[in-house]
Amino acid sequence: MSKSLFFFAMVLVGYAAQFVDGTLGMGYGAFSASLLITLGLYPAIASASVHTAEIFTALVSGVSHLKLGNVKRDLVLSLAIPGVAGGVMGAYFLASIPGKTIKPFVACGLLVMGIVVLYRFMTGKIPSTPRSEGTSLQKLLALGFVAAFMDAVGGGGWGPIATPGLILTGNHEPRKVVGSVNLVEFFVTIAEVLTFLLVLGPEQFRWDIVGALLIGGVVAAPLAAFLCKRLPHRMLGILIGIALIGFNLRTLILSILR
Repeated sequence: MSKSLFFFAMVLVGYAAQFVDGTLGMGYGAFSASLLITLGLYPAIASASVHTAEIFTALVSGVSHLKLGNVKRDLVLSLAIPGVAGGVMGAYFLASIPGKTIKPFVACGLLVMGIVVLYRFMTGKIPSTPRSEGTSLQKLLALGFVAAFMDAVGGGGWGPIATPGLILTGNHEPRKVVGSVNLVEFFVTIAEVLTFLLVLGPEQFRWDIVGALLIGGVVAAPLAAFLCKRLPHRMLGILIGIALIGFNLRTLILSILR
């Protein structure tokens, strides 16, 4: 494959990944990093390259969601600080332990979570109107830390863990969960990239891939945020469940084949 064709293919990957992520609150890192690892990049380098591009796509996506009213400010404040801490620790951890070792175990848990989300939305177990009480601060702190840690280690995981974790409480509108998770992702990603720069060095990054993913993601972000606002509550929840099941089945199958 020529360099120009490869660059264009990476732009399309960035567009598709951000479109799914901005609409359903998950998929950018998992989709992009999985492809880069398949192409032969080491997990740490793939994660670092994906997250560098994701700084800009997460910013555009988060601002788009904020302008469209898809953000719950108390969620952003509660998730951001533990998310940054988890992202830094996860990036350091990945430098010494391969992310591929952990990913199958994470995928099993997320697959079960996806089945639960799909079942509860299809059977009406999640109320169409969120409950008045919010999620406890302790749960938000733990969720933010774990989601960011696994995001850095696996090249993706912030959205797949944080989004269903909040939706399953029934305390938040799915669109506001997606918007808030997308906005916090910007701060988490900055922390991860700075850590990767210190640990790996900038010469280890694939800057051509970073640029291509960035272009595709920035173009897709505003459209995905608009679609997230328009999708009905129940349909958005069902799509999130299907996405979780699909992403993690793929991860498990690839792990078994390897």
